Amino acid sequence: MKISVETISREMIKPSTPTPNHLRHYHFSYLDQTAPPLYVSLLYFYHLDDHKLVSNNNHLFINSLKSSLSNVLTKYYPLAGRVKNNYVDCNDEGVVFSEAKVSCLLSEIINELPSEFNKLHPFDQEKDVVSINGLPIAIQVNMFNCGSVAIAVMIFHKIADAASLITFTKNWAAAARGGSENVFPEFVAARLFPPQDAGGSSGVSVDPRTKKIVLKKFLFEGPKITALRDKYGLDNGIYPTRVEALSAFIWSRLAASTRIKISPERPYMLVHLVNLRKRMEPPLPDDSFGNIIGAAVTVLEENDDDDRMVNKFRDAICKVDKDYLKVMKLEHSELTDLVITNGEIVDRGELGYCFFSSLCKFPVYEADFGLGKPMWVAWGRLPYKNIIHLIDTKSGDGVEAWIHLEEEVMAKFGNDQELLAYVSP
Repeated sequence: MKISVETISREMIKPSTPTPNHLRHYHFSYLDQTAPPLYVSLLYFYHLDDHKLVSNNNHLFINSLKSSLSNVLTKYYPLAGRVKNNYVDCNDEGVVFSEAKVSCLLSEIINELPSEFNKLHPFDQEKDVVSINGLPIAIQVNMFNCGSVAIAVMIFHKIADAASLITFTKNWAAAARGGSENVFPEFVAARLFPPQDAGGSSGVSVDPRTKKIVLKKFLFEGPKITALRDKYGLDNGIYPTRVEALSAFIWSRLAASTRIKISPERPYMLVHLVNLRKRMEPPLPDDSFGNIIGAAVTVLEENDDDDRMVNKFRDAICKVDKDYLKVMKLEHSELTDLVITNGEIVDRGELGYCFFSSLCKFPVYEADFGLGKPMWVAWGRLPYKNIIHLIDTKSGDGVEAWIHLEEEVMAKFGNDQELLAYVSP
């Protein structure tokens, strides 16, 4: 169904205390520089049958969100600034905070196509380029007729990764329900990964708007994931993780359903984005803010079967180790060359690619604004193809795969019978 969303108000929420002058210039790290210029977003749904706070006192709830956000921004001060060329001007201009009314029940849209969920975000990053120019973050609180709530948080990928978004939202939620204010994000990314001249590159350069991009969710329940892990692990002696097994299966069905042909003339690059916080020495705390992610690259060859692909995934991820981090921290030349070279050959259509990002085991469902934990957390749509996000279900047993593909490719992939045998409705 089509949903109607009416914006009730929009304002700027500023930090409760001014940012000191010595913190006014927040530098990008090298990893920020090479991140794609898009917004990563999560949509938190709260079903409020047992909570009368919102339905009876909307303004009290909204005010608590605003005041707690203002307080948290004193610690997350770059989010209240404006993005410039390779830095953030921490000028306290504020965070966009929108309130909207949705003219339906939450139960009526919870299983709708994710394309409709874009209306629940403060901006459409494919259309509102001028409106969102320079904003590090934007928030929208959506009220349904039933009293339920959906809170959308979208953050500019040039300043932070999804892990930073999750931690920020969890800390904001804790402040909103009157929790501890001991929030101390660590802005260490630029020190660990100093900015470099990457030749003007902002990562693998892929034009997102050549064809219509479709986002669709596929649910893999626990027993089906176990079956896939057994399928890939019994013969080769390596029992794959959930992410390894799902990555291999999803890619194999995408390749089969769309008849992807790998050849020396057109290789395929599968990239797993890896959280570096716990791989650092010493490990970084979860509150470390920025793009602190590495790329585990698997190059597929013509004769790679599924078992070999799982082995390659594991080898690539294991290589994101101390030596890998040493290169990233101290010597960027090889990585810069890789970024530029891959960007150029993708632009020429000589390299196929697919990106995997996993939020499995991240505290996505810990964002309690005083309404209980969210009933569901959804990914926002990106304007790029061939991107696959994996996220735990609320129970932790299953995994949702949020997959971005070109519309005609999704039509074939989404009707693949072997895929559907493992996917729950």
